[in-house]
Order: sequence, then structure tokens, then C-alpha cells
Amino acid sequence: MTQPNRLIDASSPYLLQHAHNPVDWWEWCDEAFEKARREDKMVLVSIGYSACHWCHVMEHESFEDIETANLMNTHFVCIKVDREERPDVDQLYMDAIQLLTGRGGWPLNCFVLPDGRPVHGGTYFPKTEWQKLLKSLADFYVNKREEAMQYATDLTLGIRKLDVFPKSDSPSIINEEQITANINQLKSQFDIELGGFAWAPKFPMPNSWELILHQYCYTKDDMLLKAVNQTLTKMAEGGIYDQVGGGFSRYSTDVYWKVPHFEKMLYDNAQLVSLYSYAFLETKNDLFEKIVRQTLNYIQREMTSIDGLFYSAQDADSEGVEGKFYCWTHKELKNILGADEPVYSLYHSVDVYGNWEHGQNILYKTRTDQELQELTGLHMDEINAIIQRGHDKLMQARDKRIRPGLDDKIITSWNALMIKAYCDAYLVFGNQSYLESAKRAADYILNHQWQKPNLMRILKNDKISIPAFAEDYALLCEALLKLYEASNMEQYAIHAYEIMQSAVEQFFDVEKSLFYFKSKNDVQLVSRKIDVNDDVIPGANSTFAKCLFVLGYLFDEPKYHQMVEEMVLRIQLKIEKYPMGFSNWMQLVLIKSKGFQQLIVSGSNAERPKFDKLYPNLICLIKKSETQIPLLKDKPVTPHNTYYLCIDKTCGLPQTQLIHPD
Repeated sequence: MTQPNRLIDASSPYLLQHAHNPVDWWEWCDEAFEKARREDKMVLVSIGYSACHWCHVMEHESFEDIETANLMNTHFVCIKVDREERPDVDQLYMDAIQLLTGRGGWPLNCFVLPDGRPVHGGTYFPKTEWQKLLKSLADFYVNKREEAMQYATDLTLGIRKLDVFPKSDSPSIINEEQITANINQLKSQFDIELGGFAWAPKFPMPNSWELILHQYCYTKDDMLLKAVNQTLTKMAEGGIYDQVGGGFSRYSTDVYWKVPHFEKMLYDNAQLVSLYSYAFLETKNDLFEKIVRQTLNYIQREMTSIDGLFYSAQDADSEGVEGKFYCWTHKELKNILGADEPVYSLYHSVDVYGNWEHGQNILYKTRTDQELQELTGLHMDEINAIIQRGHDKLMQARDKRIRPGLDDKIITSWNALMIKAYCDAYLVFGNQSYLESAKRAADYILNHQWQKPNLMRILKNDKISIPAFAEDYALLCEALLKLYEASNMEQYAIHAYEIMQSAVEQFFDVEKSLFYFKSKNDVQLVSRKIDVNDDVIPGANSTFAKCLFVLGYLFDEPKYHQMVEEMVLRIQLKIEKYPMGFSNWMQLVLIKSKGFQQLIVSGSNAERPKFDKLYPNLICLIKKSETQIPLLKDKPVTPHNTYYLCIDKTCGLPQTQLIHPD
């Protein structure tokens, strides 16, 4: 093993993976750029994350190779960045690569000037291509300096133009009819047979399916519910879901949800717990309750710290082989399962010669329950008992294998998604332990990462680092509002209000009517980005807008509602042009169009009623005693429950019986 480089002192598991590369890596810091200026070299900014399969491939092929490392060290100052620690850096150079190549992904390799402006780059490069690119760019920088400078000027201008948001000329805000038209366009892209959208790779995209589920709740368009039910069923039965241990991989490489890249990300599993919980209310599909329970068991077992916080990710690879931890040969299954193996293998589409690579089998279900009963002559109860016994035995066997790497850093925004997930599962299924897990994590973050008026993003080895970005503030605010609704503990709403006040001060631009991704108090990059798109995680601005909308009612802040109006007007043209990238915004527009309902239950023994369907535009609040929440202050507390149904700011007459929302 080579002598360690500077990354040996990093806390990021991803950077530590590169600590013994022969590349003279730096962490992101001013000193690295100062070295580049002093030695008149370009900077390579190489970005990835610990669970990224192709990041591992490029490291093994190129960054561990002495010849390649010598080229890199001779001609460039090389910086390694964990995109999960520094999403601001990742955003900036991802925009650059997408402008250059029309696509993006990780590993992300961007060559920049000593002042940080990007010139060229791409994603994964095979070793031979990478060496050619290194030589070519080194020569380009030395012999065509003016051209390199012009490239950087033009590319940086292009990046900055991406953050121009002209206000819509429309006199009114985008409405329900336009959202319905957008969703109707999406129908043609549904894969009704296999679930998801009709292309590969297939990502879960939970926020998009949440939008479609919400639209069903408003319109009762059966095709929408069918698409949601089929998507969640096929994902749950597919190889993207860990059939033995629970939890979802990041995406499927094929249209069948069969072959994933096996990394498991906290943010996917958190949002999918919420989505499956919501979908259960409308479908009553018992499979969805099972998926929520198994996924939360997985989170508790493998992704939860001693302090009750949540780790970031598990690697796709173990022992240098992708998926080795999760896959089985037919011979292994026979040896472990004994007499249960034929039924277990039939259920999970196992092939004697393997249904994947090198004789390995990915466990996934392709046969219906009826087909399984006909083929086995057994009732589904008997089949399910065999399957459960098989899972238990395979878990025991799997625990003896070398586990995939664990990225054990704590990210505030991703933990917020998990806190919200536990709350959503509690509100639907009533399991008290879910609420306790949410409270425990939230309390730790509030007591440690929330250092008023500043929030911190990363906790690793008991060390807090990196000032939080807009997504951390936004998603934590949303999680605390959900925790307030679930627990009826007002301190969580008050903390959400305080966090929003701090976010407005640090991130909001009055002229643009949007939040920057990076605080005005932090050192700025060559372009200050604004995060508006909803992707695998909802964007910071759409989440802020949702929170502002709710906080405006709770704390009687009309200015917050005015901010929401301005924000939507800024994004309106983009929603109309590319609706799939703005699913969270469209959820907000639908709530505004339908009217925001508040069901208030006041009484000394008041409890939250249990709903048997999903109400996307409803919040249910309980008042048992004196309150600091302005919305509740004029509701008297009596020995008997009193129910108020309010729409926007208008409340109906108090009732002594539960009022069911429309």
C-alpha cells in the first residue's frame, strides 16, 4: 500500500477511500487553489460519494495507477470532494458538465482554472481516455492560454444564466387546471405494466409519485391510482428492494426493477417510507404496510447511530464486487434453505445457472400469488411462511459475509427526511416507536447541530462541521412541522419558525424572490447557485415555499404567504416548460388551489383522529391547554372535544362531532 496522502486526515468516508491513492489529493480548501496559482496549474475537482459504484471503478482503474497518478500530480492540483458534504461545489460543477456534455453523473471530474472557473470535464473516463484527456488539457492550458480563459468565461456565464428567473407575465399564479394538464401529459409516460416511467434506468422518484397520488385524491382519476399502486408494487417485488433485509437500492438499471446498482441511500429510503405510508391510506394494500415496517426495521438495524441519528449510505460493493452481499447462487440457497428451497426459489425467480452475472441470483418476484399457488399446490399462507423462514435463514447466513462499506456521517437534511418518514409512518400506522425515533433524532439535531442562528450540516465522529446549506434548513423545517403535527409538542413548531427566520436572513434574495443554496455568511464560489428543481430530493426552494405556506397560517405571518406567491411566480415558466422537474412545486400549487384545510381539535383530553384516507391539503392540530401558536389561541379548551374545520383563514362553526374534510 502506498503512503497515505492528505486525505488520511479527512472525516468523510469517501475521501478516506482515496487516502492511499498515489494521487496527491487535497481536500477542498483555499490552500489548494493558492498552490495552483503559485505553480500556474489547472485544478482537477473530482467529485463523488462513498456508495458510488462507478466512482470505485475509476479509482481502481486510474487513481490507484502509478502512471496515471504521476500525470495528474505533474500537471494538475487535484482536489477530492464528497458531494454529500459539499453539495454547493457539486451543484456548480455539475451545471458546468451538463452544459458541456448534455449529461451528468458521478464520478464528476471538472478541470478548472486556479480561480475556480470551469473549463472542461466529464463523468467516468476509462483509464486510456483519462490519460489522453490529462495530457491534452495540460497542453491546452500551457499553449492555448487565451482560449482556455475564454472557455472559462463563457462557461461561467452559462452557469450564471441558469440562475436567472424572470417573473411570469401572467397576471395570476399557475393554477389547478394547468397542473392537471401537466399531469395528464405524464400519463403517456407511465409504464402501466411494470410501474414507473417507461424508460431505463428507473429511479424511484418518490416526490413525483407523491404528486400523482395527491392528484388522485383531488380528482379520483383511477388511472393515477393504478399507476401509483403498480409502481410501488413492482418496486417492492423487484431486485431494487432487498427482499431479505429490507430497504431500497438507489435505482434499477432495467425497466423491470430487477438489477439495481446496489447502493442504499438514506434519502431514498426515507422518502419511500413516506410514500408507501401515504399510498397505503388510499390503496389499503397490505404489501405497502409490510414494506414500511421492513424498511424501518432495516433503518433501525443498520442505519441508526447510538444517538438515534441516521447514517448516510451503504456501498454497492463488498470485497470489490458489486452486489456480492445481496446475491446468491442456486447451490447456496439449496444448502441454506433445505426443503424450503424449491418454493423459495420459485417465488424469487431463481435460476439454477443464475438470473444475473457469474451464476448469481438477484431475488425478485415475477409470478402472481395465483400462479404460485397453482405451481406449488400450496395456499399463500403456507407459501408466505416458507418465504419468511427463508428470509430468516438467509439473514443469518448473510450476517457472516463481509458487509458493504457504511458511510456513517450524519447529514442534517437527510436525517430530516428520515424524521419526517417516521412521523408519516406513525400518523398512518400508529406505531408509537416510530414517533419516538423521530423525536429522538430531532432532539439531538436541535441540541447539537442547531447553534442559533446557525445550523450545521455534518456530524462525524462526534465532530460537527460544515455550515448548513439551504436544503438542510428547508428539510429540517419541514420535518419539525410534521413532528409537531404528529406529537402535538409545540416546541417543534416554534423551532421550525426560528429556523425559517434564520434561513430568510441568510439565504433569501428579495430581488429574485428565491433562496440561494449557500448562506451569505459563507465563502462564495464563482457562481452563487439557486436550487429550484425537484429531483431525487425535493429542491430547497419548493420545500421552503411549502414551509412558509404552513408557517404563515400557524404564526399569522401574511408576509410569508406573499413570499410564496412571489416564489411561485418566479418558477412558473419553468414549471410550464418541464413539469417533471417541479413535482414539489406542483404539490404546493394544488394545495393553494384546493384551499388549505386546518382541522383543529380543542379539548382537555383531545386526541388526533385517525383518518382512513389521505388528505394532501389538510393539517390536523390539537389544543389541550394554553398555546404559543397564534392559529390556536382563540379556540377555548373545554372538558369535551370541540372540532373546527378552517379553510385558508376562515373557520366554520365549532362542532361537537368530528368534521370529516372534503
